[in-house]
Amino acid sequence: MAAEACFTGGMSAPPLDVDAVAAPAFALVEDHGPFRGDAHAHRRHQLLYARSGTLHLEVEGARWLLPPARAAWIGGGVEHRVDAPGPVALRTVYVDPSLGGPAVACCVFAVSDLARELILLATRFGPADPPSPLRAAVFATLVGLCAEWTAAPLPWHLPVARSPAIGRAMAFAHAHLDGALDHAAAAQAAGLSVRSLSRHFAAETGMTWRRYVLTARMLHAMELLGAPDARVSEVALAVGYDSFAAFSHAFRGFTGESPSAWRARAGVSGARRRPSTGRSGR
Repeated sequence: MAAEACFTGGMSAPPLDVDAVAAPAFALVEDHGPFRGDAHAHRRHQLLYARSGTLHLEVEGARWLLPPARAAWIGGGVEHRVDAPGPVALRTVYVDPSLGGPAVACCVFAVSDLARELILLATRFGPADPPSPLRAAVFATLVGLCAEWTAAPLPWHLPVARSPAIGRAMAFAHAHLDGALDHAAAAQAAGLSVRSLSRHFAAETGMTWRRYVLTARMLHAMELLGAPDARVSEVALAVGYDSFAAFSHAFRGFTGESPSAWRARAGVSGARRRPSTGRSGR
């Protein structure tokens, strides 16, 4: 696939061919409206930081959620696709493999204060800026620390179906996240018996149906909570919890934080931002 990506929605400038840039590492500052990216790959490693807004990543048979104030590492040469369902403030670092970096295809991780400041410092150095000792030091430090940060990955991804039957079961789950998600009804939608669904689902995805549903609910809740006007009680209902206490318990077990603490850490406020457009070789 080409080293540049094409997008629909929220984009006004032609994409940047990231592998044609002479600098070993550089960063882009991009504020976008909603967009849908094409599948592509480039030789460079990529560090994505969602300062605000949410991204969906599809990498090697898995769909990842990148919520605000988290980052994702995508290895060089790995085919991927990036979507933004709403406005997003994106800070992206591209790194030549000669500088090192984690040997992982994709990893989403929590962004510490140090990580955030280093990523923001890296955005001082765009693709056309001249080389300097400071530039080299910033990217060398950032790449070196990424190996440490990605050692604690967040399990915020879902597998992609390989068979039509499991695809139908997954589609049923996502269409009914606000309800009980009866196992028998899912099996009927898939055209399988309950026992066959359990067996084939585990064999194809590496997780149980119950774990898939929980993960789908929590990822959807994280995305909904990122909206400035989100109410935790309404989000709980939207992902199938009649009890706020039960939702809060499940959310804390999945993310390590309460829903309100998650919103605060993500920097969600009541103000809506107006998106601008930019360019990328994502």
